[in-house]
Amino acid sequence: MQKRLVLDQTQINITISRFCYQLIENHDDFDNTVLLGLQPRGSLVLDRIIDRMKEISPASIPFGYLDATFHRDDFRRREMPLRANETRIDFLIENKKVVLVDDVLYKGRSVRAAMDAMIAFGRPQKVELMVLIDRKYTRDFPIKPDYFGRQVNTLESQYVSVEWKSQGFEEDAIWITEKAPKK
Repeated sequence: MQKRLVLDQTQINITISRFCYQLIENHDDFDNTVLLGLQPRGSLVLDRIIDRMKEISPASIPFGYLDATFHRDDFRRREMPLRANETRIDFLIENKKVVLVDDVLYKGRSVRAAMDAMIAFGRPQKVELMVLIDRKYTRDFPIKPDYFGRQVNTLESQYVSVEWKSQGFEEDAIWITEKAPKK
């Protein structure tokens, strides 16, 4: 299976730092901003952002993890039932600026579901989207990121794989691979 490296560990670290500085620039003291990581993979990106923010800014940023499994439009159309992840949000988002964080933006279905799921915590003033990888030209919904690490042109036959050292990989890396053919 052929793999093409999109971002290596150094580039991911630079991207995370850039995200932090963009957030500081756009949200100042974060008095009206919250960050939500989309479970399961967006929470891994958010954890890195929060760790880096603690190093560079004294601001206290409310953050949480949002699971949108039961809000997906394909929830009942799968052969195997989806496993839900934990939603951990201990604040309201009413009239707040919300930054949704995920690893890869592909069809837009997860983001659409996340917007439905977060309404349980209030009506946000504004919603922004931050992703490591923006797969251009693949949307089912008119959704685009406000912050992205890299935009890539991919085919339907390809998959973007995000590997984290904390999950047992040699190092953090993002790859484009060919999907296994369906039998």
